[in-house]
Amino acid sequence: MFDKDRWQEIFIAIKQNKLRSALTAFGVFWGILMLVVMSGSSNGLVNGITHGMRSFATNSAFIWTDVTNKPYKGFQQGRRWNFTNEDVEMIKEQIPEIDVVAPRLRGWRSSSGHNVHRGTNSGTFNINGDYPEYNRIDPSEMIYGRFINQIDINNRRKVCIIGERVYEVLFDEGENPIGEYIKAGGLYYQVIGVFKPTNPNIQMDGNKSENIYIPFSTMQRVYNYGNTVHYMGITVKDGYDVGDVTERVMSLIKRNNFIAPDDDAMGHVNVQELVRSMNYMFIGISVLIWIVGIGTLIAGAVGISNIMLVVVRERTKEIGIQRAIGARPRTIVSQILTESVFLTTIAGFLGLAFGTLVIHFADLFITHINSQRPPDEFIFIRDPQVGLGIALAALVMLVVTGLIAGFIPARKAVRVKPIDAIRHE
Repeated sequence: MFDKDRWQEIFIAIKQNKLRSALTAFGVFWGILMLVVMSGSSNGLVNGITHGMRSFATNSAFIWTDVTNKPYKGFQQGRRWNFTNEDVEMIKEQIPEIDVVAPRLRGWRSSSGHNVHRGTNSGTFNINGDYPEYNRIDPSEMIYGRFINQIDINNRRKVCIIGERVYEVLFDEGENPIGEYIKAGGLYYQVIGVFKPTNPNIQMDGNKSENIYIPFSTMQRVYNYGNTVHYMGITVKDGYDVGDVTERVMSLIKRNNFIAPDDDAMGHVNVQELVRSMNYMFIGISVLIWIVGIGTLIAGAVGISNIMLVVVRERTKEIGIQRAIGARPRTIVSQILTESVFLTTIAGFLGLAFGTLVIHFADLFITHINSQRPPDEFIFIRDPQVGLGIALAALVMLVVTGLIAGFIPARKAVRVKPIDAIRHE
């Protein structure tokens, strides 16, 4: 392996065919480069999507009502309806597989002027009614104060928590908003908290940082919603399928509201299924990247194999002399395989190093761009990087590719009879 004469022969062969060797090695270089860059980009895509929903309850679903499309039990087709407080209590009592039920009242924004005011500052923001349980489905980071609690619900307090953007518009930088009052939707509310979204990639009611949340019971009373519930989020206990439980919830609500069992008068989103689909997509992207990368490496290996066949043909007479003076076949094979692995490894390491450099500078650029975006804006790619596993796999592939590239020429070399090789012109 460390025979000085052998390495001199390898370097002489490469030096005598510089252009051919460089063009052939470029195939391996490009294959590793593409594998590293695509793998890093794929990791960045996964990081960007998962970071934007990192604390969201993946065992959850959201359910809402829709117009009926079938007559049923005396009710006409096209009936508009809503969930009620009774529906929520019935679900809690009759479906024990459910862990959390969080009814919500959908917010609104004024289409003609600002609907939220504080002194001379004003803005147009969403106003939603919430239960404290919702923070277990879509948690928020509290910058000031606290989230809505059950006492706020029971006492129908006129309090609110505001999003980060609402705080920036209504308050001075660094000002403590806790205990201050804002006028939202024509009524005054005391601010008890300021929140920052931790799952910006999931937007249920528009930009979360522009939302104002008040106690659900307060919103029902002050805005004359009665016992209406616009939609609800649920989570299921460990070991249960979200889809199955959601279907049971929808069937139960249909019976309670005189909706035909086969009527598509309800909509829902299964977050568990969405996450599963995304995971399948990520796996598919990874498989595609490896197929492309390995295919490019194979093309490079074919090129190296061809150049080694040319080398063997040019050195046929020399190989014949070596065989005639007693060189063993494995010595000839070892020499050719060493040259092939050397050429492949050098080209591959250059591709690995250059690809890592590209990913590094891409990471710096993306980090700079992301730092200038609003904190709750969707970020498509975040922290592209190449893991140690990819680097080790690429290293193994380099060695294997070099061995495969040199195997056919090596077999051809040892099959030549010494006397025929010496006579070769």
